Amino acid sequence: MSVAESTKQFAPAGTWAADPVHSNVSFEVVYSGVNAFRGSFTDFAATLEGSNLEGSAKVASVDVKDEQLNGHLQTPDFFDAERYPEISFKATELHRNDDNTVEGSGELTIKGVTQPITLTGQIAAAPATDPFGRERLGLRLETEIDRTNYGVSWNAPNQSGGDYLANDVKLIAELAFVKAEA
Repeated sequence: MSVAESTKQFAPAGTWAADPVHSNVSFEVVYSGVNAFRGSFTDFAATLEGSNLEGSAKVASVDVKDEQLNGHLQTPDFFDAERYPEISFKATELHRNDDNTVEGSGELTIKGVTQPITLTGQIAAAPATDPFGRERLGLRLETEIDRTNYGVSWNAPNQSGGDYLANDVKLIAELAFVKAEA
């Protein structure tokens, strides 16, 4: 069955908010041509209602396990946190396939530049109830972007050839949603 033919509801009824303790919003970029360098945003929010998904991350919360590099990522070389304190996302279309894989599209805004993106991922087959009686629903989404399309274009030549940072960046959102009480 194609995505267009699937009639499976994307998310159960209600409003779901990401639990920041059990969720993660991260990125990966090839560094020095030899490995994937990873970082994350520790201050973010996301809500899901039906197939409407919106989220944002505070640029000041970027964490790459090095305070000096965290500071450099705040500058105009990268995210320019002073002028653009938030990264935002809004889904324009989300489909749950029969095997609970997800395909969709949306708009991502970084440094005031909004670009369309495509998404793939996985959603939990059904909500689960945690030990405190709250309903939870897991959703993992991925996309790949060219960071230079958003004005994140700093680089330096690698002594072995090429540049230190790849332009392609993988974005990953692993979201544990909690259903809002009615």
